[in-house]
Amino acid sequence: MSETTAEEGNDPRIDRLYLRLPAIHRMHDAEQGWPLRALLRVIAEQVNAIEDGIARQYGNWFIETAEDWVVPYIGDLVGYAPVAEAGPLPDTPGEANEALARVLVPRREVGNTIRHRRRKGTLALLEELARDVAAWPALAVEYYRLLGWQQNIKHPHPERAGLANIRAMAALDRLGGPFDRITHSVDVRAIASPHTRGLHNIPSVGMWLWRLGAYSVTRMPPHCVEEAGPHCFTFSLLGQDAPLFTRPLPQPPGGPLAAELARPVPIRRLSFEAAPALFLGTGRSLAIWTDGFSQFDPTRPLPPSAIIAADLTDWRYLPPLNKVAVDPVLGRLVFPPAQMPRRGVRVSYQYGFSAAMGGGEYPRELAEPSARQLRLGDELVASVPKTYRVGRGQAHARLADAIAAWAADKPWDAVIELTESAVFVEPIVLDVPARASLTLRAASGARPVIRLLDWQTDLPDSLTISMGPASRVALDGLLVTGRGIAVSGSGEAAMAGTPDCAARLLIRHCTLVPGWGIGPDCTPNRMTEPSLSLSGVRAAVAIEHSILGAILVREDEVGAEPVAISLSDSILDANGHSQQALGALDGAPAHAVLTVLRCTVFGVVQAHAVALAENSIFNDCVHVARRQSGCMRYCYVPAGCRTPRRHRCQPDLAVAAAQETVKGAAARAALVATERLRVAPAFSAIRYGRPDYAQLADACAPEIRRGADDESEMGAFHNLYQPQREASLLARLAENIPAGMQAGLLHAT
Repeated sequence: MSETTAEEGNDPRIDRLYLRLPAIHRMHDAEQGWPLRALLRVIAEQVNAIEDGIARQYGNWFIETAEDWVVPYIGDLVGYAPVAEAGPLPDTPGEANEALARVLVPRREVGNTIRHRRRKGTLALLEELARDVAAWPALAVEYYRLLGWQQNIKHPHPERAGLANIRAMAALDRLGGPFDRITHSVDVRAIASPHTRGLHNIPSVGMWLWRLGAYSVTRMPPHCVEEAGPHCFTFSLLGQDAPLFTRPLPQPPGGPLAAELARPVPIRRLSFEAAPALFLGTGRSLAIWTDGFSQFDPTRPLPPSAIIAADLTDWRYLPPLNKVAVDPVLGRLVFPPAQMPRRGVRVSYQYGFSAAMGGGEYPRELAEPSARQLRLGDELVASVPKTYRVGRGQAHARLADAIAAWAADKPWDAVIELTESAVFVEPIVLDVPARASLTLRAASGARPVIRLLDWQTDLPDSLTISMGPASRVALDGLLVTGRGIAVSGSGEAAMAGTPDCAARLLIRHCTLVPGWGIGPDCTPNRMTEPSLSLSGVRAAVAIEHSILGAILVREDEVGAEPVAISLSDSILDANGHSQQALGALDGAPAHAVLTVLRCTVFGVVQAHAVALAENSIFNDCVHVARRQSGCMRYCYVPAGCRTPRRHRCQPDLAVAAAQETVKGAAARAALVATERLRVAPAFSAIRYGRPDYAQLADACAPEIRRGADDESEMGAFHNLYQPQREASLLARLAENIPAGMQAGLLHAT
């Protein structure tokens, strides 16, 4: 390091005062051991702190650059008041509370407060409120415009009278949805009724909301449905029927499809047929590349003239030569049987899901391993992480090549990064030495798929990881299908004298497909097989923002501490009510201590103990061997389960309230049974592969939808804070809706 360079890890401005000195003084300072530089660094540190404070204060004057804690105070200056029905602002620090505060006091709404007041009473403002307040795409519909009424001769409106035209297929295809424009008779029920709502009334204004986001898949091979024929494919690599979603365009063209193109909606067949050019192409909703199909260039997506919209429900439709049939509702495509793509197919499309969870191309923060020092005997050895990149244009084209290079180099800390959305079909065996660390991850914006096949007849073909004592392994951003992940350890505890490296297995933003794979109707292929198997692992296991099947723990309970397993913001799916979501062989409890935070669990959990379960849904039963330790708070746990002590859990609260209101044993028992059924969680879908998988249904009880400790919903999507968003949006709509009108929230997805 030169005399004019700041030390590593310091502010680069730390020497700016020292560099202003004449060179002769710096030369004398160097001869005496740099005392003058040390003094000026102390002064510069305080100067930098004051300068940064002034810059922060100046930035806090503006809503665009203010810190999060300043936003409510700026709101006070313009008369903005948070919605009381959405819940109180948190008064304690923490990442979760800061996220909730950003939902309760949205920066964009505060910045547009005065602008909104000037436009109060206009229909366009309502859609902007949904974006600013709840961050949801929305469509406002005035239903009085769709009522059929008697015509005035002086002011005829022929579109508001008469019966539906059964020849208008495009209009009938939109019937009952947010884009319905067919004339209806009056419905006097209120649109905001908590019981049965009616839409078509004079004061009704419907706010259609799209809660599912559109997530991209880029240039991935489709799944060939060989049972139907070698010319039949599904867009999804897993082989299930899944609707394709629109990638919202920032400035959609005009016309009847403009509203659909501006929102993440499932693509309809008729809209796709009417204007395929608006959906096809690079950077749009879907694209298809073929190599060896007709005379089309394999480096460019198929043009709209080569695509035919079709109903491929039974795989019966056969397109003509030089054409490809696409069904956006089922996510299928068919080639002419006599004209197959000889060298492969690639597709890009959008799929729908509730949140950025599991393996996906959505941006996520990558945790880089830091340099550390290891003590080998009496010697300290510095470890610098080494990165192996796999993909086109990288040093390694295959994952096996990167693993072989890592095994040959034997670095203490290593990262194997998959840089593109591709399918890796190869056996994977990772043998991590003692005290070493390995991260196998996807690059940000990539969605690599590890497809495990039946390679061996005498051995299992799981993704195998062998962890040495005090080693660390991380899997990040992967989608694993075909088999599960088998992790084994040496059976030894952390090595003595190595406090610098705690054993840890981390799985974050990964999808371990429940049941190893799914069929066309999202039925799992192997319902009873675990996605994660732990055998003799002496490591803390952490699972974050992931979707996975059952966890099987093979552990010798004699003389060994239970494995610590932590799940947060994830979905654990055993594919059946009676299947084990977590347990040991033969239905025994897993020798593990669980921590479950904001998770949704389908299946039975059997564990040694539960240290803490919070804001989670256990759709089926929980049985622990040790009830004396641990706590479950703000969770749903079915009746009859063996759990640690519960605090404000359901259906306990609902049952206690019912017992206080009814006298008589028979009536009380009947009401308790009714309350248990009413409070049971209701989901839009419980099969992985559906866009609304694990999403709470509209009919779900409010005790579940707002049952968390911060009045958000229980389960894996707790951090979306959807109840708070809905409450805030309803309050703002009531303040800004045209006089005499009534607004209701309608969920399009």
